[in-house]
Amino acid sequence: MHDDVMVRTGDMDWSPLVEGIRVKLLYSSRESGRWTVLLDCKKGASFAKHRHYAPGEYYVVSGRMEYRAGTAVAGDYGYEPLGAVHEQTIFTDDTLLYFTNYGPVLFLDDEDNVTSILDNEFLENLTRAGAKG
Repeated sequence: MHDDVMVRTGDMDWSPLVEGIRVKLLYSSRESGRWTVLLDCKKGASFAKHRHYAPGEYYVVSGRMEYRAGTAVAGDYGYEPLGAVHEQTIFTDDTLLYFTNYGPVLFLDDEDNVTSILDNEFLENLTRAGAKG
């Protein structure tokens, strides 16, 4: 049996993820690889081409993002299936995004080679490094 988890996000520091995007790791499961984050995305920031190696879900708390499925605005929920490829995700306004993924997201170059992996282990290490600095 697992313990309840409650996180005071206001007491957490943001960690830089990519240019213009900061992250707060809310939950990470080493058993399943699942992770939940808050993403603070500045207007004009983006995620490069990537493939979901597990399904993901998001809720736009505020702002606007554009990606393969269309434009998501404050109050919108989205589901991204296993294997979904997004050419680019662009934040056209300052955006706060709540996001859960059930495994890794692989970032790809133009030839579909993996350039980096976003997963629970990476996020845990990023959060630990931010706590030390």
